[in-house]
Amino acid sequence: MPGKKIGEKLDLELPSSKEDILRIQSERKKIAFAQAQKAKFYQGKLDHIDPENLDDPEEWAKIPIIDKETLRDLGVENFRELFCIAEQKDIAEYWRSGGATGVPLYYPRTYTDMYYTYIQLCRCWTVSGLKEDDICHQSFPYGVHPAGQLWSRTANQTGIGVLWAGSGTNTPSKVQLELIDDLQPTIWMGMPSYGLHLANLAEELGIDLASGNVRKVIVGAEALSDAKRDKLERAWGAEVNDFFGMTEIGILGADSKVHEGFHIWTDQALFEVVDEETGLTVPEGEEGLMVITPLFCNTSTPFLRWSSGDIVRINNETSLDGPFSIFPVMKHAHRTVGFSKIRGININHSEFEDFIFRVPEINDFKVEFVATDGLDDLVVSVEIAQSAEAKSIIDDLAEKIRGVFEVRPVIVQLATGTLAQEFEASVKAPRFVDQRT
Repeated sequence: MPGKKIGEKLDLELPSSKEDILRIQSERKKIAFAQAQKAKFYQGKLDHIDPENLDDPEEWAKIPIIDKETLRDLGVENFRELFCIAEQKDIAEYWRSGGATGVPLYYPRTYTDMYYTYIQLCRCWTVSGLKEDDICHQSFPYGVHPAGQLWSRTANQTGIGVLWAGSGTNTPSKVQLELIDDLQPTIWMGMPSYGLHLANLAEELGIDLASGNVRKVIVGAEALSDAKRDKLERAWGAEVNDFFGMTEIGILGADSKVHEGFHIWTDQALFEVVDEETGLTVPEGEEGLMVITPLFCNTSTPFLRWSSGDIVRINNETSLDGPFSIFPVMKHAHRTVGFSKIRGININHSEFEDFIFRVPEINDFKVEFVATDGLDDLVVSVEIAQSAEAKSIIDDLAEKIRGVFEVRPVIVQLATGTLAQEFEASVKAPRFVDQRT
């Protein structure tokens, strides 16, 4: 058909009201439970659950919570044998888990799973305020992990043009900056860490990104601290929007123009916020462990009550207007796994990152926990802006880290771009690495 776009636009299939969401959840919980019963993994684990009474919170809470360690303990072969229920003929593709630690798993996705994943992603593009006349420079890696491919495909299905650049390993970073300068995209998308690297490289090359045509920076896959967001907005001269998702479940929320947190697709997945100790649901707005059950993307890996280790809070009210206002807002507090202990001191990764990125002269950093001669050391590698006095910055940073985190660090200066070469092939930058064994 003349004028027809590649990748026909998808219907976002938005629910009509909050009551409609509750109806969908009630119907789909039964289907999700039935899908899980097909998996050998769940044999004997669900016999005490009444499938006709799943709307009762106490009955639903009897379903055991599972996490990444549970699956990793299975091993790759057992995971496929015990947890995956799709027939080979129905599998469209495999997704690799994108975590920075642990043994990766490969999740099959059926054509049905993919259909609903595309709907979830198209909603993210839309609620973030992207329009049909936007052009997106896409810098997520293209590889076994699906992030880059998924975002590029669904941009077309939302009516947005895409430059498939990929990460620096797909298209060299200098070339990416040349493309941005030549083609003048309105959107840049990628990992926050890579966005910072492109900004640092642009400064080194005398390119003023902030005066360019990019009006919005879309990021994901890494935690976005307030300081990292501010740094990106200044460097690119653009509004920053974040999205929320995980390989196991899908892309289930996105930041909007009001920047209250992630608007989460509660018709696509059941979100619970529970007390870490008791497993009971916490009151609305209070912090707790996020537990998710996919309601549609469950025809290959039927997760029930999946925990990624995120501590969050959810509010049902939002200041956003329009069709997405029926969805609640989720904010991350921290992660249960986002801590490292050194010399008796717990280092909160999110707090440490926010602290470092508030130092204007620090372009990028990496933290390693190492054992040296029987003692643990906190090694902080930093890239420093060219105009800064390196020794003064390093001395001052060491004292501030000691004062705030009560650990005296070893500071190592790296050449500009060193960390980007290490990070750019990963979907999640390994910014905190424990080398102790």
